[in-house]
Amino acid sequence: MIPNIPPKQSWEALTSEPNTQLVDVRTDAEWNFVGLPDLTDAGKQPVLISWQVYPTMQVHPSFTEALLKAGLTHDDHIYFICRSGARSMAAAQAAAAAGFKHVFNVAEGFEGDVDARGHRGTNNGWKAASLPWRQR
Repeated sequence: MIPNIPPKQSWEALTSEPNTQLVDVRTDAEWNFVGLPDLTDAGKQPVLISWQVYPTMQVHPSFTEALLKAGLTHDDHIYFICRSGARSMAAAQAAAAAGFKHVFNVAEGFEGDVDARGHRGTNNGWKAASLPWRQR
């Protein structure tokens, strides 16, 4: 079972624990237009590997190989994030099945659930927790 870690707790791990990394599994369009977690204070940058490939939204056929190509190891502590926590959970499960030992899902994702007006980013998630982020 993949642990769902709240955004603030994920940030604390990323900034204080060695061998931790954040993998953002959203699409290029989301990275460009919605923004990215900013890990500068942790001396890191998020690893950007889409779980689903736009525009077909088919699962990335070599996702776990891309993790290795990005320099991640099976012993790293890897936190996966997407918009709301669903794609990142699927990506974390695939990573665990491929032998990555310490995988976590960032609960609520980058933008979180929709609010009463149908908007994301205000109700919960990375942005709503006021964690560092930036436009690309």
